[in-house]
Parts: sequence; structure tokens; C-alpha cells
Amino acid sequence: MRAVKKIELPVSRFPLSFLENFRKISINSKKYAHTFSMIKPTKKISDVKQMVKSCASSRVAVRVNLGRNKSVSYQGVLSGVYPALFTVKPDDKDFLGKTAYSYSDVLCGNVKIKRL
Repeated sequence: MRAVKKIELPVSRFPLSFLENFRKISINSKKYAHTFSMIKPTKKISDVKQMVKSCASSRVAVRVNLGRNKSVSYQGVLSGVYPALFTVKPDDKDFLGKTAYSYSDVLCGNVKIKRL
């Protein structure tokens, strides 16, 4: 049986002082008296599911980011809530059928829902 050689890998390419300072980076604005963090606060997917369930069978405004500075906004009824996705039936006559979105789209900010 061969002896296994233990290799120690560096934890990070950056020095520890850089990482400590990176965690402390914030922009202090005396003009607005706010402290802004550089890291986007994130929600949990369970929070997103709960928010969508609370809007079930009600009118909502939906804004979808299609990428490359394109977006679509419409109003409709949140018609179905499922374990992996939810569906919205648009009020506009231009849209045919329903549109389905996953909860991760809302979590990432590609889809924004607002209850009317």
C-alpha cells in the first residue's frame, strides 16, 4: 500500500490583509447619511416562494429583464404557484396564453413582481 502524500494548498491567492480589508469596504456618504455595502443583500429562495404564494390569484405587475438593455412590463393575474415555478396570465391581448417563471429568476432580479 502506497503512502499518501499530503499536499497543503494555499487558501487564497490574495494576502490575508487584502481579504480583511475587502470585508470592511463600504462607501460612507455624509451627504445622504447612509452607509452602502458593496455586496448585494440576497434573500432566500424560501422567502421568494412565500412572497409569490401571498400574491397567488391576485393582480400583479411584472417586469422581465430580457438582457441587452431590453425589458418587458405587463400586468396580469398570478394564476398558478407550483414547487419549481409560477405562472402569470397577462391581461394584454398581445400575449397569448400564460408565461412561466422560476423562483430563481425573481431571486436573481431578472423578474420583478409587484402586487397591485
